[in-house]
Amino acid sequence: MKGNQQSEKQLMATMRKKAKASEETLNLDSILFKCRDILRKARNSGSFFEKRDLMLTLIFLRFIGEKFEDGVVKLRKNLKAQGLDPDSPDIQAAFLDDPTFTDGTYNLLPEARWSTIINTSPSRLNVALDDALRSIASNSKQLKGCFVEGTFTTRNLEPNDIKKLVDEINKISHKAFGEEKDLIGRVYEYFLKEFAVNATKEEGEYYTPHDVVQLIAAMIEPFDGTLYDPCCGSGGMFIQSTDLVKAKKGDISRINIYGQEKEPATYRLAKMNLALRGISHNLGGEADSSFSHDLHKGLYFNYIMANPPFNLKGWFDENLRGDSRWMDYATPPEANANYAWILHILSHLKPLDGVAGFLLANGALGDSDTVDIRRQLIQNDKVEAIVILPRELFITTDISVTLWILNQNKKGGDYHGRKLRNREHEILFMDLRTWSENPVKNESKKKVRLVTEQIERAASIYHAWQDEGTDGSRYEVPELYRSVGMAEIEKNGWSLIPSKYIEFIDHDLAIDFAAEMGRIRKEMSEVLAQEKQSQKMLVKAFKGIEYGLD
Repeated sequence: MKGNQQSEKQLMATMRKKAKASEETLNLDSILFKCRDILRKARNSGSFFEKRDLMLTLIFLRFIGEKFEDGVVKLRKNLKAQGLDPDSPDIQAAFLDDPTFTDGTYNLLPEARWSTIINTSPSRLNVALDDALRSIASNSKQLKGCFVEGTFTTRNLEPNDIKKLVDEINKISHKAFGEEKDLIGRVYEYFLKEFAVNATKEEGEYYTPHDVVQLIAAMIEPFDGTLYDPCCGSGGMFIQSTDLVKAKKGDISRINIYGQEKEPATYRLAKMNLALRGISHNLGGEADSSFSHDLHKGLYFNYIMANPPFNLKGWFDENLRGDSRWMDYATPPEANANYAWILHILSHLKPLDGVAGFLLANGALGDSDTVDIRRQLIQNDKVEAIVILPRELFITTDISVTLWILNQNKKGGDYHGRKLRNREHEILFMDLRTWSENPVKNESKKKVRLVTEQIERAASIYHAWQDEGTDGSRYEVPELYRSVGMAEIEKNGWSLIPSKYIEFIDHDLAIDFAAEMGRIRKEMSEVLAQEKQSQKMLVKAFKGIEYGLD
């Protein structure tokens, strides 16, 4: 009996060990951490940024290869459904040897397929990987320019190291992880986030959290037409927007994507990211600055979403003096690009109905050296809403930032099935800094996020303010939002700082906000209790009168 119990315990311990090993293998963050660890220890793996780009290229090959394999499986099923035998040599030659896909899946030649890569000997892997990249780039206009020639042979990792990496990446699969909604997005987010944490302000790209992008998209609703991002980074704004369209049962083929990115590595990353999603796009033929070389000059867009680098310095050169983008306003300060971004974005909005949502540092709300530009923007009715976001939403900074919404049409009319009222000479101010109750776990620094309910609430506040039937002069909730007329903004020196208009508690002061709210709640409870007691006494009195009349 004792032997059986011991055997059973050993069996359970073995099962737990296997389960733990399986769980570890299928944990996405664990796999990605292992990859980073392999590269950290490997000889000649390059800088952090080179490691990141090498990893993301590997992941791209894995996902585009799996997409091809899934496409072939689907094609075989369709052939069977039509009564054709996919294993017949004639059918294979006609449909499968050189397959054509209608859902954005890329047809890969044998040397570019993941099945070829994973079965290549370690000593030839670096060469095989570069062959795959060359094959993809030469057979796709969309993917041309995505890859640096000799990405893997230049680094020339030891056979054992590159094999370990490929084997780890091979575990990242829809087949292994089940029907995860956005597996690709999660992988990109992990590496971009790690990059942002390690990057300096001068050389780093700005990682925009998913919840922030979702908030912008939920508010301006870029459901059809053209969408532009003048500093598109890895393409996150586009991907989150198309995800929102899909969630609303929309058709992403109705959205035309335009963007520009200054950093060459990030530009390639964006092209890979969009290609993997089957999102048609135009990012220009090269990486370049939207200020010095506007690749989409003369084009106007229905929607613009952007997260420009905060307080960017060194953006100006003499060729930009008198530029057409600020001819109707004034030349933005040379020391800070915030208003250069605003005027650049405005110059690309469709004149009759373009809408833009973008992020800026809070300083842009009341800078003294930009007051003339800000006054003109307000007087020209370009600014529709100003939304202060919670602190610690971003990996790269813990400051509170502002979401600006510009709208070329504040006169009202139809918009995405809603009837909008005339909002001329009004601006909606929102302060969401107290929405910080949702911490993100397992981060190296304090970070919070906006949950779906909060995003929907913020969007509904904005949309209700826009809708017919709303009285803008009375649209307010203390400490949260308020609609303000131009006359009051003028009295405040054309400042767009929400605290000048919304009645609120300054959470930046050294006060115990939790204790203060507890005191207010206690007082409210006492008032309600007194009201209930009074109501009971009134009911009792009325009953006494009723009985007396009888």
